[in-house]
Formats: sequence, C-alpha cells, structure tokens
Amino acid sequence: MRNTTLPTIIDVEASGFGAASYPIEIGIVRYDGAKWCKLLRPFESWVHWDTKAESLHGISKQMLQARGEEPHKVCVELNNFLGNTIVYSDGWVVDNPWLIKLYSTAQVEMSFTCRALEYILSEPQMEKWHDVKNSLTAKLDVKRHRASSDAMIIQQTYAQTMALTTK
Repeated sequence: MRNTTLPTIIDVEASGFGAASYPIEIGIVRYDGAKWCKLLRPFESWVHWDTKAESLHGISKQMLQARGEEPHKVCVELNNFLGNTIVYSDGWVVDNPWLIKLYSTAQVEMSFTCRALEYILSEPQMEKWHDVKNSLTAKLDVKRHRASSDAMIIQQTYAQTMALTTK
C-alpha cells in the first residue's frame, strides 16, 4: 500500500531573482497540516533589491524592517518546527541556495534537508500538476503570491494529483 502522508512543503520569497538575492520570507506547511511563516529582516550586508520581485510577492523593504524577524531567531525557530526532516520545494534550484545563504550567514546549522519536489512526484502526477494547481489556485482564490499561500497550494496540488493518479 502506498504511503499517503502529505509531504512537508517549503516556499521561499526573495529580494530578487539572481545570485545576489536573499530570502525575505519562508513559509511551511508540514506533513501534519501545521503552518509556519516568517518575514526576515535582512542582514546589513544583504542589499540587493529587485522591484520586479517586490511587485510579484508584494513585500517591501519597509515591511521587512517593520515586521521582519532577526534571521538567527528565524533559523532556530525553523529548526525547532521542522526537526530532522525532509522538506520539499517546487523551486528547489533557488529555494535551497537561499536557505543555505540564510543559515550560513546566521551561523546556524540547518537541522532539516530541502529536496526538489520532483523526487516524490510520479510521472502521472507531473502530467496533471499544472492543470490541478491552476484549478486549485482559482478555486481557493488566493490573492497574494506569498510563501505560506504558495506552500499550501503546492501541498494541496500534491494531494489532489496523488488522489487522481492512484485510483
């Protein structure tokens, strides 16, 4: 019998799209449905800012200064929330380097492992992924492109594509 436990999903929003960018928000939906999301106050050395990225996620520098949390504290909280688990990202090629940059700069060891979502998707799931995700996004009427909302949609898309392909 196939394991039907939902994967823990992570999503990271960032200051931009290139190598100089850095994480500004991390959202998680854990396997048990528990949610965690934090805005990060950038380190002083993190100065890159792309207004195109800001227009996508809607997080301003002012918002980060006012409501962002100290990165070291965020790393410790995230380790406590995830423990020694595997989290999955649909944007692993950017999310994982941003997590490494965060933990390295904060000088905290990451307790969890981040892997590409493709590791756990079957071919039939991948074939249905975009249609199901687009349908869910419209149905749930999510207004903002933010880490916690994205993580929830990714996890629900996983669940629906799994249900559609294992009948």
